[in-house]
Amino acid sequence: MAIRSPLPTIEVDCCAPSDRPVLATAEAERVAGLLKAVADPTRLRLLSLVAGAGDGEACICDLTTPVGLSQPTVSHHMKILVEAGFLTRDQRGKWAYYRLVDGALERLSSAMLTPLRVGAPQPA
Repeated sequence: MAIRSPLPTIEVDCCAPSDRPVLATAEAERVAGLLKAVADPTRLRLLSLVAGAGDGEACICDLTTPVGLSQPTVSHHMKILVEAGFLTRDQRGKWAYYRLVDGALERLSSAMLTPLRVGAPQPA
């Protein structure tokens, strides 16, 4: 039976910490919340339907057929988009009307690019 001796341990700094700024925890959570709200194909379609509405708003009654879902399910998706700050909701009688919040799509675009910009090298 051969006796094995342990291999010597060599300590090497293989990865130096980056001096570039990283996304702060609070900002990462904010961006993740926005992305989570639109990470569903149905919610993306609903946003598109509201954004493309002729008069800038859409009634919940007009959103169910295009996405092929029941009114309660569409209402659930719309609630998530309202809570994320993408849409406003106006109750008129038994129907809810939704409108895109000014700048909401621009904030989404910025939120997706910010994490990439934070860690990117700055021009000299």
